Amino acid sequence: MSETLPQSAPQSGAAVVGTQGPVLIIGAGLIGGSIGLALRRAGVDVYLRDASPTAMALGESLGAGRVWQEGLPAPSLVLVATPPDVTAEVVLGALREFPTAFVFDVSSVKNAVVHEVVAEDGAMAPRYCSVHPMAGKEVNGVGAATADLFAGRPWVVVAHETTRPDAVLAARTLGTDLGAFLLTLDADEHDRAVALVSHVPQLVSSLMAGLLVTAPPAALELAGGGLRDVTRIAASDPRLWNAILAGNETAVREILVELQRNLQALIAGLSPEGPREPGNPYGNLEEIVLPTRPCEPSETSARTAWNSPAVGAINTVLVRGNEGVGRIPGKHGDAASKYGVVAVLVPDEPGFLGGLFNDVGSAGINVEDFRLEHSLGQARGLAYLYVTPASVEPLMEHLAQQGWSLAEV
Repeated sequence: MSETLPQSAPQSGAAVVGTQGPVLIIGAGLIGGSIGLALRRAGVDVYLRDASPTAMALGESLGAGRVWQEGLPAPSLVLVATPPDVTAEVVLGALREFPTAFVFDVSSVKNAVVHEVVAEDGAMAPRYCSVHPMAGKEVNGVGAATADLFAGRPWVVVAHETTRPDAVLAARTLGTDLGAFLLTLDADEHDRAVALVSHVPQLVSSLMAGLLVTAPPAALELAGGGLRDVTRIAASDPRLWNAILAGNETAVREILVELQRNLQALIAGLSPEGPREPGNPYGNLEEIVLPTRPCEPSETSARTAWNSPAVGAINTVLVRGNEGVGRIPGKHGDAASKYGVVAVLVPDEPGFLGGLFNDVGSAGINVEDFRLEHSLGQARGLAYLYVTPASVEPLMEHLAQQGWSLAEV
C-alpha cells in the first residue's frame, strides 16, 4: 500500500529539518514508528522494514513511511529499532547491505551492542553510531506511535572510538529534528545511567506490583494514586524488558545491591529484634479487628511508637528521598519546578475532560502537568492540574465561574 502523497511532500506547516532521506527504519514499533511519523511530517522520505508484515502495513497506513521494496532508492540513513538482543546482528546486516549509509540503533543498552558491532566488523564500524531516545510508553507497537513522542526528551548520542564525525553530526541532527535535547555519553556511562533512571525503577515497580497478586481484595479496594504511580510501568511488556535487563545485567546488579543495603538498614531500624517471618508481607492482616469505640493509647504504647529506633530509620529514608526527587530535572532538562495543584471533580462521561481543558485554555493558563484519578465506585474522577503557583488562584476562580466543582488538595 502506497501513500496518496509523494513521499517528498511535507505536510502543511512542517518544520525544515536537516536529516536527509531516504531513511530506512528497521523495526516498525513504537520508537521506529514515532520516528517515521515525525520525519514524514517534515517531508523526509521514510521506508519501513519489519519481520511482521502486519506491523509494516499498519505503519504505512498510519503515515510512518512506505513498506521497503527492492528497487527503491538506497537509504542514506538506516535506523535499527529492534529488540536489544538482536540489534547488533541487524546493525551489521544493514552496514553490509547499504555500504554508503550511516547506520544508527536506538537500543536501550549500549555496551553489548556497540562492542559486538565494532569487534565483528571494524572496517564498516565508522559509519555506525548508537543513539538512545529516552522516551516511551507502557504500551508497545506502531499503533501507539506519535510524531511528538521525542519532543523535549533526552536524545543520547553514543559514539565509539572510530565513529566518523559526519556520522555523529547526522545522529545529533536527527535528534534535533525530532524535537529532543542532546546528550553525549560513552557506552559505559550510558548503561550505568539508564540502569539507575530506567531499568531498576522498572524492576522496583514490577516487584511492588507483584505483591498485589496475593493481596487481600480488601487491601486492593483502598488503592489510590500513590500505588498507581508506583506500579504504572509494571504494565510494560515483559518480553522487551527481559532483553533490556539481560543486556545490562552488570550495571543493574550494582544498583540493586545498593538498594538492598538501604532496604536492609530500613528493615533493621523497623525491627530491632529482627525482621518478621518471611513470606507474609502483610503481617496478620486478616486478624485485624477494628475497635467498636475510640480507644486511648497508653503512655507506654505511645512512647514505644514515637520514640523507637524506627523513627530515625524512616526519617532517613524519607528525607533522602526528598533530596533525590529534588534532583530530577524538570521540563526541557531545566531544574525541577515547584507547581501548584488545582483539583477538579470531573464526571466520568464523554466530553467533560475535553470541556475542562477548553475552559483552562480560555483562562490563558498553561498546564505544566496533569493527572487523572478515578473515584472508586463513583462515576467521577479527580483531575489534578499542575500550574505555576501564581496561576492557582486565577485558575480556581475561572473554573468556579465556569461551573466546575473544585476539591481541596
